[in-house]
Amino acid sequence: MSTAPHSDDGHGAAGALQQRYGVPSRSRQLLLVGGVALVSVVFLGWLAWATWVNADPAVSSELVASEIVDDHTSTATVRVQYGDDPVDAECTVRAIARDKVVVGQVTFHPEPDEGPDHEVEVATERRATAVELLGCTTEGQPRPR
Repeated sequence: MSTAPHSDDGHGAAGALQQRYGVPSRSRQLLLVGGVALVSVVFLGWLAWATWVNADPAVSSELVASEIVDDHTSTATVRVQYGDDPVDAECTVRAIARDKVVVGQVTFHPEPDEGPDHEVEVATERRATAVELLGCTTEGQPRPR
């Protein structure tokens, strides 16, 4: 013979929970759904805006080639691409030694009429093992690309 309590209302465990805690009102459910929908619309709007703003930067760059010439010189070929129109850009290249210390850095202003590829020489305080392009920035685009 079992002594476990049971419900005779035909709803089982769900009915027992509703009896104990009550049923949420319809207006409360609608308010919750509306709040979730509002937060979702705001998030999707922000995501669309962020994608649109960052889709076509004013200037972007890539390191095409690099060479360690000697103990005090490294070179880099940087390809600079402009968005709609050429802008005044500033690009930074640095040389790194074996122990991950920056041993040389140069910032240059690429001239759009010189073509997309720019040869840059980096003077180093000791032998570098790698050359890294930090990227290019312009007014209104503070993050290097």
